[in-house]
Amino acid sequence: MKYTRKDLGAYKLHLINTDKFKTIMIRVSFRSPIIKEKITMRNILSNMFMQSSKKYNSKRALTIKAQDLYAADLQTSNTRLGNYINTDFYLSVLNDKYTENGNFKDAVEFLGEIIFNPDVEDEKFDEEKLDIVKTTCRSALESIKENTSNYCLIKMFELFDKDSPCSYRMMGYLEDLDNINTENLYEHYLDMLKSDLVDIFVIGEINEDEVTKLIKENMNINTLKKQKVPYLLEEKDTRSKVLSDSEKIEGSQSKLSMAFRVNGLSDYERNYPLSLFNVIFGGSSDSKLFKVVREENSLCYTIRSIPNKLDNLILVRAGIDKDSYAKCVSLVKKCLDDMCKGDFTDRDLNMAKEYYNTALEELEESEFKIINNYYMTELIGTDTIEEKREKMNKVTKEEIVEVAKKVSLDTIFLLEGVKNERN
Repeated sequence: MKYTRKDLGAYKLHLINTDKFKTIMIRVSFRSPIIKEKITMRNILSNMFMQSSKKYNSKRALTIKAQDLYAADLQTSNTRLGNYINTDFYLSVLNDKYTENGNFKDAVEFLGEIIFNPDVEDEKFDEEKLDIVKTTCRSALESIKENTSNYCLIKMFELFDKDSPCSYRMMGYLEDLDNINTENLYEHYLDMLKSDLVDIFVIGEINEDEVTKLIKENMNINTLKKQKVPYLLEEKDTRSKVLSDSEKIEGSQSKLSMAFRVNGLSDYERNYPLSLFNVIFGGSSDSKLFKVVREENSLCYTIRSIPNKLDNLILVRAGIDKDSYAKCVSLVKKCLDDMCKGDFTDRDLNMAKEYYNTALEELEESEFKIINNYYMTELIGTDTIEEKREKMNKVTKEEIVEVAKKVSLDTIFLLEGVKNERN
């Protein structure tokens, strides 16, 4: 696998040359400092790209063209990375050696058409298509409570810090939806092209010169920009008292979300000892949380910890019976206390390293994950896969204990299941 990074002024082009895959994947990433009131607008815009373009002026026409490209897969997504919102375009297409000469060239032109030649007349998006997209978005926002696990996490983050980007609802907000129209949506699109930082990734068995030429011809971005804010969220002091709240929902199962602040980490600690700490604490089926809370005490249906490294957080999420709440929280605290005392074995450490190495092996089997790894290297300077493997295998128990001591419980939210008495 050969990686080449080219700074083309208005954007950076990342070429990952490998014969491991039959497909070639392109990812075009736009990112800008996240603004809460603009999240819904960005979601609507992403969905509008998937409705039509100037050349392919219906969803059916887009689908037919993708099928003509030997079933090319086109997707868009919006995610938050620390202080930034990321809008990504993905196109995966079979290599020409498995189709016909010129298929990849047509695919790049297709992607460029979708991004840079939207279905716009008189500086306005199509009103009928916008209404369709807004109706779908409204339906999703109005049913936000139906996914109880995600809703619990949303409520926990809003309790944790309603002004922090980590509390922003990436689905968007109903109160912002009605303010979106064909004109201001187009203005937002133009601002994205003008102001967003852009990275373009291409992975597959490629001719680097030919790909560079194709990208330059079809990715019409010419505005130079600079990073405005750091990616990592600002650290805040641990509270003197843990915040907690709850809300009742119909249903037999309750959902529990807990946020732990992680302060004072070095880059090395964030990337290595913290990762192993999390695997041992609650990130695998061999973890303390799984064994103690679920297997030994039968207090939950599911439980897992997830590190949010750019947010300086570790999250614990569980599905429990409401009567188990107090004991479950107590045992989670005890598991963290045990980690701080070094109450885990060399076998636990070795199994965590094996778990991590397996994840790296799986990463190397996915174009999407390989691109994402290089993207994080671009954003925050993470190491290559081989460097990660080497450094992770050298992490000591003492380093994990030092990280554990920097983890503190901050906020708890319980979505309390109340059985529907009519059933």
